[in-house]
Amino acid sequence: MWQSLSFGANYKSAYCMAVCPAGDDVIAPFVTDRAEYLRDVVRPLQEKEETVYVIAKSDAEDYVARRFPGKRAKRVGNGLNRLRSISAFLTGLRLTFQRGRSMGLAVTYHFTFTGEEQREATVIIRDQTVQVKEGHVGVADLKVTADSRTWLGFLAKERNLVWAVIRRKIRIRGSPRLLLAFGKCFPS
Repeated sequence: MWQSLSFGANYKSAYCMAVCPAGDDVIAPFVTDRAEYLRDVVRPLQEKEETVYVIAKSDAEDYVARRFPGKRAKRVGNGLNRLRSISAFLTGLRLTFQRGRSMGLAVTYHFTFTGEEQREATVIIRDQTVQVKEGHVGVADLKVTADSRTWLGFLAKERNLVWAVIRRKIRIRGSPRLLLAFGKCFPS
């Protein structure tokens, strides 16, 4: 949406409509002459000199550098550091997952949240996809038990992970490398 708003006032769907021309106003030119549509509508957007908004260390940042070398990438946050509930964290995982960063991973994570917001969840990263399930499903490669407030503070970069582990507010069973791999799939 930021990208579209930078195109011009009241035209926030320009990029979306250019690559997916749905709707009565734009479908006719696409259907009538696709090559002309791509040349007249899509190509100018691709070649336009502009800032492209990306999350640091994300698939989008890699893609822009590779596909649009003439565009300037500007890093923005993904909102994970502003989460105020475990439910929002779990929902956000599906939305912020970076497929490219998960290449080669086949891992099951069990999360147990204690304290103010008690919750159990399973996160499965396999074949460059993510699944988030209620409860503990299957056999975990890494188990994370965390006080919910401490976990949210860690995501917000208000709390130090090492200190939380020392104080046993966050406990990890399994290789710490798997937690690092998890973080790379959801950069903030």
